[in-house]
Amino acid sequence: MMSTSRLQPIENPTSPMLRALYFFSKIKTGKVISPLKVIYSRLPLAFGIWTNKMLSLEKKLPISAELRLLIRIYIAQLNTCHFCIDIAQAEAMKKFQHQEKFLSVQDFERSDLFTSDEKAALRFAREVNDKKVTDTSFHEIKKYFSEQEVISVAWMVMSENVYNIMNHAFAVESDGFCQIKK
Repeated sequence: MMSTSRLQPIENPTSPMLRALYFFSKIKTGKVISPLKVIYSRLPLAFGIWTNKMLSLEKKLPISAELRLLIRIYIAQLNTCHFCIDIAQAEAMKKFQHQEKFLSVQDFERSDLFTSDEKAALRFAREVNDKKVTDTSFHEIKKYFSEQEVISVAWMVMSENVYNIMNHAFAVESDGFCQIKK
């Protein structure tokens, strides 16, 4: 895939630590992901470690892996981050049987694929993303989720925004993971 990013990807890093990160990226995803080659390769190593730690810590949130991915995909769609949509949908294809849910999350309001609690979480996530959380949305999500879970939904929105903003800033586009998986 030809690079359209604003910065030339670093294909062959000289740093042994960066070469190791490229190696592990290739093992995990089948290729070295574009944000690593374009963005994280130019930052101090601690930033890459921090983002990895964030992903690791998110697995400890008291909401399901399915809901975390639904939120991630939905927020990436709202923010039009093609890389993030692609990699999250590819992860969903790998982990879950009911892939149509992940491919149609933008239409969750009208879909029977989504439960009432998922719809409440996605509405709340949309409002968190818009920075305009209404009392109605907050009270609705509280019907289904504990305070810790509500905070977890907001955390997922915040963390997805970090990735979306960085990818937008440097025009990092999709790596074609969904095509690779198919």
